[in-house]
Amino acid sequence: MLCFKMVTMPYNNTKVILSFAAIYIVWGSTFYGVHLALQSFPPFLLSTLRFLIAGGLLFIYCIIRKEKMPLMADIRKNAICGVIIFIGGVVSVVWSQQYISSSLASIIITTPFWFVLLDKKQWPYYFSSKWIIAGLLTGLVGVILLVGFKKGSAGSSNEYMQLFSIITMICGSFLWVSGSLYLKYKPSSNSAYVNACIQLLSAGITCLCISLFCHEPQQLSVSNIHASGIWATLYLGIVSTMITFMAYIYLIKVKPPAIVSTYSYVNPLVAVLLGCGLAGEKITPLQIAALVIILCGVLFVNIPKYKNQKT
Repeated sequence: MLCFKMVTMPYNNTKVILSFAAIYIVWGSTFYGVHLALQSFPPFLLSTLRFLIAGGLLFIYCIIRKEKMPLMADIRKNAICGVIIFIGGVVSVVWSQQYISSSLASIIITTPFWFVLLDKKQWPYYFSSKWIIAGLLTGLVGVILLVGFKKGSAGSSNEYMQLFSIITMICGSFLWVSGSLYLKYKPSSNSAYVNACIQLLSAGITCLCISLFCHEPQQLSVSNIHASGIWATLYLGIVSTMITFMAYIYLIKVKPPAIVSTYSYVNPLVAVLLGCGLAGEKITPLQIAALVIILCGVLFVNIPKYKNQKT
């Protein structure tokens, strides 16, 4: 009788821990960084700067490492995936934060559920573990509670644009997961650095075209560019996009995607705490309870991993 067993690549525990810390904490802080950067740059131009900074630095790094030149087919595949992943998963968030708060934006990320629904190869693993299902549902409950608590404080725009922003982010999560799974199961022969470089540069060029089409450069005022916006943009490009995206790509290869996607449960915790501490947002006891529920969901999802390590 054949038995399904999840296959993962060999990995270093320290590297895995640091990578999870990056996608949990750094990506959680990204929402506040976008909040600051949007005060200086319009959304598509901000995304252009962010992706070109990250992609440009990776390009220099690839030259230093003397990476092999990718084939045209690999360039085309990674370019398409870069547009799908970054335009869908990142630019949708940046654009939406014009109309909703950074805390609410961090809560709407729905990647864990898309990973479970779309990753058919892992269904025997996901649905055989009651802990993983319980963790996903528990996290969903916490997210719903947070959405309820944040309702009415999402921003000053009208309800229609807020609703449209939420729908945009949900669709963006779908695109992020679709592209991530495609890269996981149909990887290129190039190094991860070369692939990420192509993806980031293609997304940056696409955002530049959209920005030009929307006449954003003409609307940009130098007097509105603040030091905090510049530092936030550099942080988004170097730390949040280049370094943390590489950590994410690594984790997707060595861990089940649904477990990796639990970052979207921890990110709201970080985003709300930063909003409370730095942006002056108030946090209530009920919000703290919701965040504890989210962390319990993350714990439940990881229990099977802890059991496997003991056995």
